[in-house]
Amino acid sequence: MFCFSCCMSSSDQDKINQKNSLAKSIHQEQQKDTKSIASFANISIKTDSSRRKYIVEEIEKYGKGNISAQTITYNDLSLATNNFDSECLLGEGGFGKVYKGHIESKNIDVAVKQLDRNGFQGNREFLVEVLLLSLLHHPNLVTLVGYCSDGDQRILVYEFMSNGSLEDHLLELGPEQKSLDWITRMKIAEGAARGLEYLHETANPLVIYRDFKASNILLDENFNPKLSDFGLAKLGPTGDKTHVSTRVMGTYGYCAPEYASTGQLTTKSDVYSFGVVFLEIITGRRVIDNSLPSEEQNLVVWATPLFRDKTKFHLMADPSMGGDYPMKALYQALAIAAMCLQEEASTRPLMSDVVTALEFLSGNKKKLDAEDKDEDEDEKKAAEETFKSPPALQSFTSRLERAESHDTNGVRERD
Repeated sequence: MFCFSCCMSSSDQDKINQKNSLAKSIHQEQQKDTKSIASFANISIKTDSSRRKYIVEEIEKYGKGNISAQTITYNDLSLATNNFDSECLLGEGGFGKVYKGHIESKNIDVAVKQLDRNGFQGNREFLVEVLLLSLLHHPNLVTLVGYCSDGDQRILVYEFMSNGSLEDHLLELGPEQKSLDWITRMKIAEGAARGLEYLHETANPLVIYRDFKASNILLDENFNPKLSDFGLAKLGPTGDKTHVSTRVMGTYGYCAPEYASTGQLTTKSDVYSFGVVFLEIITGRRVIDNSLPSEEQNLVVWATPLFRDKTKFHLMADPSMGGDYPMKALYQALAIAAMCLQEEASTRPLMSDVVTALEFLSGNKKKLDAEDKDEDEDEKKAAEETFKSPPALQSFTSRLERAESHDTNGVRERD
């Protein structure tokens, strides 16, 4: 079953039982080789008509009394998006096109994601997303308002996030757009980390997100982040199993090396992906950018040697911030990123430790600036006591310092 952080009244017991039953069904079916809800290996061998029939049957079978998202007719969604007018188009991805709409009956703006009917993979994503987002509820996960499975239509309807994606504000800045400031970047990172922490450490069985990237982090009017697009999510290992074996999927550059090479998926795979995105947040660079010189095209490859030299840390700060960030905070943030990007999965931190560290970095900017100023001894000592880094953050920085010291000593010995 899934565990929820909020408290439920006794009147909700029937709903809880239904959700628990659905979660159990998802997990049991996922372990089977055929007719798997989460992997849908058999859909690829079906004809177009039988695939559509299968999806409808699965939604009906598992949806009755269990799916919290409402069914919405195609006609209602056509009305909400002005017949899917191109002027309402928000973007387009592997799943299909996303439109902004307004549902009059609810008086709410929504994002309407329409499945590309030319691909079978979207059918799997569609059902996984409907099932999982009906069970997973957290402030840093996008809310699924409803779905449509009329005829051959497969449409997901989400709450509308007015500030688009993190990618829009970080990696695709328009000429008139203002760069994100340091504190906003850290708050976005903290919120996204909280979303992963919930999936890894609160949901039961745990969920591996598998597609953590800037374009899947949506931002509301206050730049609060929410994870979206759960089509590739997998239920994590149970019992004495250490990983889930699955076909390698995701976006190039964000996949953990051990997952890319073996197909063995764990929560630490998500931690690596978080490290990549956090490095994008700090540097303002894409993980893969072919417009840069060859030695800088892969963000992780470019940053790895810089992690070992504190004097070069400033080279990794996004120039668009104009140097307006606390140097100590930059050092600490890079320490977190470096630990998340460890080649060995077992040495990467838990997301709960990452959240604890980012809570500190996303705090009041004046507190962080105070650590950089030259103060008299009494004031400096008082500031250190007041703004002392949490143990998790101290651990990240000390591990990075040890790695830096080890590399420096190694160079000296060779010299």
